[in-house]
Amino acid sequence: MSETAKASATLKAKGPQIQVMRSQLGRVRGLGAARGGTAQWWAERLTSVALVPLTLWFVLAAMHLSGLPRAGVAHWAANPINAALLVALVITTFHHMQLGLQVVVDDYIHTESVRLSVILLVKGASALLGLIALVAVLKLAFTG
Repeated sequence: MSETAKASATLKAKGPQIQVMRSQLGRVRGLGAARGGTAQWWAERLTSVALVPLTLWFVLAAMHLSGLPRAGVAHWAANPINAALLVALVITTFHHMQLGLQVVVDDYIHTESVRLSVILLVKGASALLGLIALVAVLKLAFTG
């Protein structure tokens, strides 16, 4: 029996073998086909988990504040705990929005230069809108 035939017989005896087309370094790092994205996936999950209690708190607070005049709402927002929770809600909401929109852009825009431009636009718009919301919360909390 030739060496090739022996090798073939040995492979048949072992059964089918699955070969992974990843580098050793890629297997160690656990990187998938996109070479990243795990951190973004985790960040999106963590922000969504953080948004559940923050949103429930905000809805309950908004229901409680619904009949108050602006001065009453400003007095409520001046409480450091309420101000901190409002800031956390704004930051988490806009970061979660940016992560979600980036996934949509990555999935549906296939031209690299266009995708990069849209991602930069999404990040810039998210940061600007978040900053505007943050300034509004801080202005309400500090100046009433």
